[in-house]
Amino acid sequence: MRQELLRQIPKIDVLLEDERLSRVIERYGRTRTADVLRAVTGEIRQAVLSGKENNLPDVETILQTAQCRLEENPAYSLRPVINGTGIILHTNLGRAPLSDRALQAVKAAAGGYSNLEYRLDSGSRGSRHDHVTEILRELCGTEDAMVVNNNAAAVLLALAALARGKEVLVSRGELIEIGGSFRIPDVCEQGGAVLREVGTTNRTRLSDYKGELNEETGALFKAHTSNYRIVGFTEETSLEELSGLARENGIPLIYDMGSGLFEGLERYGIEEPDILHAQKAGADVLTFSGDKLLGAAQAGLIVGRKKYIEKMKRHPLARALRVDKMTLAALEATLYEYRDRNQARREIPVLRMVSESPEALRKKAEELCARLKGSAGNGRLTFAVEPCQDRTGGGSAPLNVLEGYAVTVRLDAGRTEDISAPEKKGISGTDIHSLEDLEKALRLAEFPLIGRITQDRLWISVRTLLAGNEEKITEDFKKISLSL
Repeated sequence: MRQELLRQIPKIDVLLEDERLSRVIERYGRTRTADVLRAVTGEIRQAVLSGKENNLPDVETILQTAQCRLEENPAYSLRPVINGTGIILHTNLGRAPLSDRALQAVKAAAGGYSNLEYRLDSGSRGSRHDHVTEILRELCGTEDAMVVNNNAAAVLLALAALARGKEVLVSRGELIEIGGSFRIPDVCEQGGAVLREVGTTNRTRLSDYKGELNEETGALFKAHTSNYRIVGFTEETSLEELSGLARENGIPLIYDMGSGLFEGLERYGIEEPDILHAQKAGADVLTFSGDKLLGAAQAGLIVGRKKYIEKMKRHPLARALRVDKMTLAALEATLYEYRDRNQARREIPVLRMVSESPEALRKKAEELCARLKGSAGNGRLTFAVEPCQDRTGGGSAPLNVLEGYAVTVRLDAGRTEDISAPEKKGISGTDIHSLEDLEKALRLAEFPLIGRITQDRLWISVRTLLAGNEEKITEDFKKISLSL
């Protein structure tokens, strides 16, 4: 009988020809639909072989099951998620969310044609650099500016255009490595420059740079150690000192800032260098990220003296590293927010999250907790508001902690005899026996929520929640509650 049942399981080709699937195939594609059908019939086959299934579901049930799975798991791999980690610039979650103004600008630029490389005043070809050059010059107080696709590219281009075939002097304490094995020595090599280490890991003086200067020196390079700190018996050569040395020898001082800040955030406990101070200190070329504390799209911004920026714009790598119209639209709109610094703190999500007061965060957590208690509190799930420690993330200010609040979730692990039954499966088909199961169910939910488990609780930091996230979190927990 078992073999007879196996023979009766519909073949995938036959199911795909069923007209009831025509719209599903049109929406999700034949290949993806076939994969899901194969998974569904495979489960039926396993149930028959294990003796758990003595009656096959009809074809309509198989088709409906496949359709439901396709709807629960959209075809697009890149999906919006809810960041409940408390890490503002979470690299794995896409770093900085855009402001409403930036989103509108991206939609306008992407939804049709634009003057990306066209001058409306003369009707002639233009440069994509022009769209952000003036606003960057205004905000940074520099002679010129350009944009490439990320800060690593900005550093690479600067070294290739300004120091190829020459030596670049870098302090040993600034030979940084960031995520993805991006290392300053490797970038130097790829840019065609020769790295010359000066000083020691913890102490580098101006005399160390002077001692290594020679006719082969092409540039001085300084990197902000944004993802680590050296403390204790240390000494660092200032930008002002390096600038004077660079000018005396007619070579550029390149400063990799990492994050881009137009004003200091010390009042919020974040000690990161700001662009205006670096420019006034005499750095000839500044490079920094667009999608970190600046709060825009991924980009590498380069500002500084015109004679050096012009060399970079003319370099062959500039085309390979250029940004598209959507990035430029998001960046330009974000930069315009900075003309009013108070407005920037209100409208740019990253700055709003950094500057949000503990009192406001506690109120936000209490409101979310009340929602969850009202819709998902069922005896097995209990919710509470607790203080937590948030971070900026994204390699910025690694030692700084932002005091915040979170909604914590406890799971009563009892009554396991109930949750093993098929009707007790959680959302996305996940059995919930533990906090780890709960975290997985939320991660695979219709509105994926990324939290963290520690101290026997699931923590949902409210600092990194965006408008409308609370309703989606409540909906996910409501479904989980019904399954427990």
